[in-house]
Amino acid sequence: MVCAACGTALLASAKFCGECGTPVLVACRSCGTKLNPTLKFCPECGTPTATGGALAPATAATAPVAQRRVTSVLFGDLVGFTTLSESRDPEVVRELLGRYFDTAREIVARYGGTIEKFIGDAVMAVWGVPSAHEDDAERAVRAGLDLTEAVAAFGDEVGAAGLAMRVGVVTGEVAVTLGATDQGMVAGDAVNTAARVQAKAEPGTVWVDGQTRSLAGGSIDFREAGLHDLKGKAEPIELFAATAVMGGVGGERSSDRVQAPLVGRRRELSVLKEMFHVAAEEGRPRLVILSGDAGVGKTRIAWELENYIDGLSATVLWHRGRCLAYGDGVAFSALTAAVRGRIAATDDDTESSTRAKLAHSLETYVPDGAQRSRLLPALTNLLGLAGPSGLTRADLFSAWLTWFERLSRSEDESVVWVVDDAHYADDGLLDFIEHLSTVAQAPMLIVLLARPELLARRPALAALRRANVIGLETLSRPDIAALLDGLVEGLPVDVRDGLV
Repeated sequence: MVCAACGTALLASAKFCGECGTPVLVACRSCGTKLNPTLKFCPECGTPTATGGALAPATAATAPVAQRRVTSVLFGDLVGFTTLSESRDPEVVRELLGRYFDTAREIVARYGGTIEKFIGDAVMAVWGVPSAHEDDAERAVRAGLDLTEAVAAFGDEVGAAGLAMRVGVVTGEVAVTLGATDQGMVAGDAVNTAARVQAKAEPGTVWVDGQTRSLAGGSIDFREAGLHDLKGKAEPIELFAATAVMGGVGGERSSDRVQAPLVGRRRELSVLKEMFHVAAEEGRPRLVILSGDAGVGKTRIAWELENYIDGLSATVLWHRGRCLAYGDGVAFSALTAAVRGRIAATDDDTESSTRAKLAHSLETYVPDGAQRSRLLPALTNLLGLAGPSGLTRADLFSAWLTWFERLSRSEDESVVWVVDDAHYADDGLLDFIEHLSTVAQAPMLIVLLARPELLARRPALAALRRANVIGLETLSRPDIAALLDGLVEGLPVDVRDGLV
């Protein structure tokens, strides 16, 4: 036997590891009861231990380890749930709470957090334990924003329009007990402060402290929420309200120009997010057609989706391509751009450099040599490189489909392909997209951004078994007013109404 904590060989009669002092326990093969290895029989079921082969592989009860860590603590509480529960049957309330808990667990897990506990209808989660990431504060705020949206949607679904969640996120040093059972994992001032910040937040909002804002401000927009007296604090604390995700992790893709807030598109974005998670859970493709007139906001929603996916803890391979209205090589331009982006080929690369990058990517994503040999000619053809001719469309489609399937190398990896200006798509590309979305065996989301003429020309796309159509209408007058208020602080009402 060896110590499970440090791997040191143990004496036959040892109760503790001679190297690290970890207690040694074994398990009865018959009933699983933990036993001291000196016992001859299991006191629970009577199975022989020292003789008769009743010992399970050696295990050790590792003592909890105390550490000090910087973590981000999220504390969220439901608003309006008491009123909701008063008018409903207790069993119905229990079922609603169960759905709420499941939703909270799912959202926190998506961002790599850990649920610490549920207290009534409140949830406490931590980031930085047991593993830490440099963007833990940002992950916590992103999760908080998703929680508030999910609870609002949940309230509408169950007929409780006033149901909302307020969230507080605080980053600071806490005492952490790794391996703790039947007790709290983290303790410290940040935990108490997060609960106090949550109590100050307005329903449906996420409020944070200054440390969290400084760490997450690269990609999340905040507004000042003022100075607040918090119980246990000698001085007032400045708090900030998170308003929207405005870039990728660490501020990537964020812009220095004035950025309009997302208004009037929350439900459409929620559907798009849900289809991504459905594809990941089912391991099959989903096709979403985002249809709307020019300038209605299709590209913005795709940008919001990319920022959302970038913040998740799962690995997602993002691809983007645009259909061209005219020019050379327009037929499969969106697919070519997706492949070039995946192999990191640029317009400045020579043909030999592009070939080398393609070969390297094939070795990375396609371990089978025979399969690589089959894919290489089809991908070479797609990239416009000199290569064998005479490939049939069936050969090309099969190879390109296999390429997308092999990109997902584990259950935790998903693929996204966004096609801009899909109304310009060649019939050949649309045929491949239909083939890919119905035949592929991989977790993949395909998003077509198109004007209404795409579905007028190709209505069969909307009828595909794994397809969803999201139609974008022009923003309402109240939404346009909210858009202008978000762009220009203090805009006079008469000026705003004139612009609307």
